[in-house]
Amino acid sequence: MPIKNVVVNCTDVARSVEFYTRFLELEVVGEPTAQRAVLDAVTATIELRAVGNGREQSTWSPDDLQKGFRHIGFKVDRIDERAAVLKDAGVEFKLDPLDAEGNVRISFFYDPDGTLLEMIQGDLQYAEILDADGVARERALGVPARPRFDHVAVTIEDRDATSAYYDRNYGFSFIGTIEQPHDKRGFHIGYLKGGDTVLEVFTYEVDKSSRAPQLDVAGFAYAELVGDRADLPAETAPDGTKVYVDSDGFAFAVGSEA
Repeated sequence: MPIKNVVVNCTDVARSVEFYTRFLELEVVGEPTAQRAVLDAVTATIELRAVGNGREQSTWSPDDLQKGFRHIGFKVDRIDERAAVLKDAGVEFKLDPLDAEGNVRISFFYDPDGTLLEMIQGDLQYAEILDADGVARERALGVPARPRFDHVAVTIEDRDATSAYYDRNYGFSFIGTIEQPHDKRGFHIGYLKGGDTVLEVFTYEVDKSSRAPQLDVAGFAYAELVGDRADLPAETAPDGTKVYVDSDGFAFAVGSEA
């Protein structure tokens, strides 16, 4: 069962629609309003919702040692060309395009309200494959005709516990790992696949900080998974949606596949 929707809060919906449609070729679904817009990202939707608090109100940090949400990832072609267009437009980057572990090329940049986004080009070559069928399904998606949603990344405390929870409750399969041998913090990445989407989980062998999710400030708000309600602490989003918070501070809602 997949991640079907990712909710991103923004201070100006029209500005964010322009950003995501121009630079990531997402397609508008229905009629946007000043309060809300839904964008098709091929394998999921990105939902933009208006909030009054700007980037400076968020407690989110770009340091991956902060547990919980880290970034939203999109599979792309022509990553260097796309990055050049973003740079020409003055978009803020965290990481210029480079070749990364797993034989992929990646780049990180920010949306207008500070949500961290990743572009990934190429099929990951895993250090260890744990579900060959899952990896085959991922590679069968092929090179995207336009950028497609790939994953939400989160930093966690315990990969085995996280994998067991999302497998048991939402059918995510742990398909493989990537190691970062040059990172002295003991950085490891695991990939939990649900449908055509992925939870990318970061673990570190050093101390990490925690953060309570903020559902009413600009930036990532929560992901929506296919499934039933969760037996976890819950908060209520500004639109009334019940949002659950796992032990690492990752926020998600649940709903039907339709």
